[in-house]
Amino acid sequence: MPDDHLEEAVAKRRTFAIISHPDAGKTTLTEKLLLYSGMIHTAGMVHGRKGRKAAASDWMAMEQERGISITASAMQFGYKERVINVLDTPGHQDFSEDTYRTLTAADCAIMVIDSAKGVELQTRKLFEVCRLKKIPVLTFINKMDMPGREPLDLMHEVENILQIQSFAMNWPIGEAREFKGVVDRQKKECLFFQRTAPGGAQKAETTIYPLESEETKNKIGKEEYDKLVQDLELLDMAGNTFNQDDFLQGKLTPVFFASALTNFGVEPFFDAFIHLAPSPHKRLADTLEGEEIEVDPVTTPFSAYVFKLQANMDRRHRDSMAFLRICSGRFERDLVVKHHRLGRDIRLSRPHGMVAGGRTTLDLAYPGDIIGVINPGVFAIGDTISLTGGFNFKPLPQFQPEIFARVSPQEVDKRKSFDKGVLQLTSEGAIQLFKSYDMLSDAIFGAVGKLQFEVMQYRLKDEYGVETRLTPLPYQCSAWLIGDLKTFKKTTSCLLVQDRSERPVVLFTSQWEKQYAIKQNPDHQLVDMLA
Repeated sequence: MPDDHLEEAVAKRRTFAIISHPDAGKTTLTEKLLLYSGMIHTAGMVHGRKGRKAAASDWMAMEQERGISITASAMQFGYKERVINVLDTPGHQDFSEDTYRTLTAADCAIMVIDSAKGVELQTRKLFEVCRLKKIPVLTFINKMDMPGREPLDLMHEVENILQIQSFAMNWPIGEAREFKGVVDRQKKECLFFQRTAPGGAQKAETTIYPLESEETKNKIGKEEYDKLVQDLELLDMAGNTFNQDDFLQGKLTPVFFASALTNFGVEPFFDAFIHLAPSPHKRLADTLEGEEIEVDPVTTPFSAYVFKLQANMDRRHRDSMAFLRICSGRFERDLVVKHHRLGRDIRLSRPHGMVAGGRTTLDLAYPGDIIGVINPGVFAIGDTISLTGGFNFKPLPQFQPEIFARVSPQEVDKRKSFDKGVLQLTSEGAIQLFKSYDMLSDAIFGAVGKLQFEVMQYRLKDEYGVETRLTPLPYQCSAWLIGDLKTFKKTTSCLLVQDRSERPVVLFTSQWEKQYAIKQNPDHQLVDMLA
């Protein structure tokens, strides 16, 4: 295929992640994108209650039972002559490490905010990752059909808390139960919506009138119309102006008001998104000599990196799937590539595209696409593969866990299944495995949040048939140790262990103990994050 076809394929792609605090409506919005793209014909509510449909992007059994997203999922489909790659990420802070890594694979992010709660803690954390990675962010203020805060207050909060300029691309008409539509500020048009099915199971019907038309005035009444015009005039006079470059540089976020549940404002948001969001762009990498280079999506031959591993997406085969973000060049089935870390060639013979847990075999893929390949134990998170070799994409962040426990099988004869499950689950990166230096003690597991241990025990039982016993440990924080182990002065309660890569890690019972160890060891470094 000529290069101009590759350039055209890249220009059509939009690869983005959806971020939010739990319960802001992130997974509902993802599902509505599937509805409007034609991938599903009926949208189901995602509360996970008995008898209700699970969200299309939540494929793990525990996710469907609890109605929460536990693991990031990747989906690809077409939407109005664009190719959409959406990364639906967990909102719960206990799964933030998976979200952070997934964000590195995105070119853009949609930040979902609950209109009643405003900018919440996890939203702030995820937004800071986007700022750090220079990922442009669109803001979707959700649940306008429910009682909530004033739109102007929400705009000010976004600006003040996140320290970013905002620009309202639309403005709500009515609020709570009276929320009936939005004003497109650029076109000076009013879009009125009408429910067609309970719970937003079908697309909303839309009627469009000019802002100053008699139809608009009659539809919303004089008092509400006057207030609407005043709000719009205030935005024009005192608000920011929209600039596409400022958005792409992360200096400004375009804001949309809508209700994902009822579909009010959803389609106009998606239509604006495909024009605003960037296509895949150059990515930074380091050569083997330590020089920083830019990898161009069109001119550089095929390259990709592993940002996620997931075990048992196919319960029949008990396999592990490696998620690859394609950064440059054209991918073809059975492509032989260089595995940079292992220093050898591998064949990518069974590539998959995914819609939640479902798979389709791929023959071709392009920069921006997320593909899954069966992992026979050769891939680790952060691995770079390419046709040419000689460089590595920037390392993915790895965080120190804060909660520790020993986990063991309740039945001795299940040890083999337990060991297999632990090997696959810890390779995904959410649970970290630590071993003592004497190799006599049982392994220690660490996680960012308590819920990760619940997921681990659930999956060991559900996917490997192993009931487990969990014993909490008193350690509350940890750090990688850089320096001579022999001269490191241990505190009384700390424990020295090694991670999967045999790097020394110190576990502490308190932050005070950790700070004391730092003061006692000026010739050593205690590091909280590796990147």
